Amino acid sequence: MGVVVTSTPKEPEVEQVRCVRTDLTEPCETSNLLVTMKSKSSKDPLQIWNIQPCDRGMLCKGVSVGTFVCGAYFDSEEVVENIGCLKNLDSTLHAMPNLNQIHALIEHYGPTVYFHPDETYMPSSVQWFFKNGALLYSANGKKGSAIDYQGSNLPSGGTNDGAFWIDLPSDNDAKNYLKKGDIESSELYVHVKPALGGSFTDIAMWVFCPFNGPATLKVALMNIEMSKIGEHVSDWEHFTLRINNFTGELWSVFFSQHSGGEWLDASDLEFIKDNKPIVYSSKHGHASYPHPGTYLQGSSKLGIGVRNDAARSEFVVDSSTRYQIVAAEYLGNGAVKEPCWLQYMREWGPSIVYDGRSEIEKLIDMLPMFVRFSVENLIDLFPTELYGEEGPTGPKEKENWLGDEYC
Repeated sequence: MGVVVTSTPKEPEVEQVRCVRTDLTEPCETSNLLVTMKSKSSKDPLQIWNIQPCDRGMLCKGVSVGTFVCGAYFDSEEVVENIGCLKNLDSTLHAMPNLNQIHALIEHYGPTVYFHPDETYMPSSVQWFFKNGALLYSANGKKGSAIDYQGSNLPSGGTNDGAFWIDLPSDNDAKNYLKKGDIESSELYVHVKPALGGSFTDIAMWVFCPFNGPATLKVALMNIEMSKIGEHVSDWEHFTLRINNFTGELWSVFFSQHSGGEWLDASDLEFIKDNKPIVYSSKHGHASYPHPGTYLQGSSKLGIGVRNDAARSEFVVDSSTRYQIVAAEYLGNGAVKEPCWLQYMREWGPSIVYDGRSEIEKLIDMLPMFVRFSVENLIDLFPTELYGEEGPTGPKEKENWLGDEYC
């Protein structure tokens, strides 16, 4: 299950080690690199890694037991031979919280979400979005249909087959009004699920914004605000609280950032009051960050990429009071009534193709000679979503709905 370390050359006593049946274990892999130690006798440094189950997610049984492995040749998420994690064969998940306990956990640990002081495109509730003009389009028709405020007339189930999508109204005033969102109506949509074999509870909190604004590109010392690139209708972002089911403690938080993200231990978080951490939502893109600052999506070494600016402001949503539990499958049928819109598996916005090459060519002309790049080289440094994007899908279509959060 891991490596035993002693403070003396003497072997540990036999009574200090226990055997586990193979059927109660699962394969594991390296997780976080804890320590790197250089050696005078070897060119390869000794590394100490946390280990975690290879298969992780809502339906997986592997339990991380907090052990580690040593070696000189490991990479992150590399399968570790001859060491296993535990497997929870108890399907009752008796350590998971009931509905009242879920509410208590959210009220105790629910983060405060800060939006950027220069944010133009605020969050809103899904109901506000529907009530104020969002339209449902189909591949078979040219005219959009109004959406019931509960989403009851949205196609339910199936897969994202491109047959339907949601878009803004064509009237410019109505469109611009909807783009700006309505922070007063906004709330966090909560999905509660078992993690690591039911030894932890994951509380995924989803933020909905009617519109994702244009990107700001950073090239060396220059910042260029794009007019269209990066825009898309509807934006679903989230962060996830991981809570220890044995102690009730907040263990870590996952901050979703575009196509990836990062886990941070509770000790590395910023707190606003008592046990409530802070989440910073980036300007226009609404990615989640643990601290204020500018985060570059691209090549930080060259200083080229998309800026993600995060800061405190008066635009705040307190998730400990403004939330709605939309799913907790482990509680059984009927325990949580899932909203109609959650069953909509198609795109929440139309597909967009940007004329990224012409924008990049204009950008290159603005650069001083010593930082000039070819169009092809510069395009490679920016995230691919700058040049076109499929309409975003809702929470249930995301891989982390059933699976684990992956960085």
